[in-house]
Parts: sequence; C-alpha cells; structure tokens
Amino acid sequence: MPNTKSAQKQMRVAERRQMRNKPVRSRARTMVVKAEELIFSGQLDQAETEVVTAVSSLDKAAVKGVIHPNNAARRKSRLMKKLNKAKAEAASQT
Repeated sequence: MPNTKSAQKQMRVAERRQMRNKPVRSRARTMVVKAEELIFSGQLDQAETEVVTAVSSLDKAAVKGVIHPNNAARRKSRLMKKLNKAKAEAASQT
C-alpha cells in the first residue's frame, strides 16, 4: 500500500487511467487478431477490410496515448507485411 497521500492519489489516478485505456487497447488487439486469422485462413478479401479496421483502431489508440505511436506503427507494419506476403503467395499460385 502507498505510504504518502500523493502516492495514494497516484494510485487512484492510475486505476482511473487503466479503466479508461483498457477498452481501447483491447479493441486494437481484437482487431489485429481478427485480421491475422483471416489472413492465415486465406480469406484475403475480408482480411483487407479487417486490416483497415485494425490499422484504424491502432491509430486511435496511439492518438489517445494508450499505446506509443511507434508501437502502433510497428504493429501496423507487421500486419501489412503479413497481408502482402499472403497476397503474393496467392498470386504466385494462380
């Protein structure tokens, strides 16, 4: 437990911030997972729309300060890389 009044207040503030940030972070993670599942299952048309949604949710989380902008950029880059690789493999097979 915190010993000082200021530490007690910071604990309360941290709890409020956590309650406010949790749904934003959770939505971003959920959107990324959905997009990845569609990519790996081979449903590339639906995956493209989900990737756009995931990128949007990551951007919103970064703007709100829930995640660092570089963290959002890294996640978006990885997601786009997976999508582009799946598209290239699909194109080479046809």
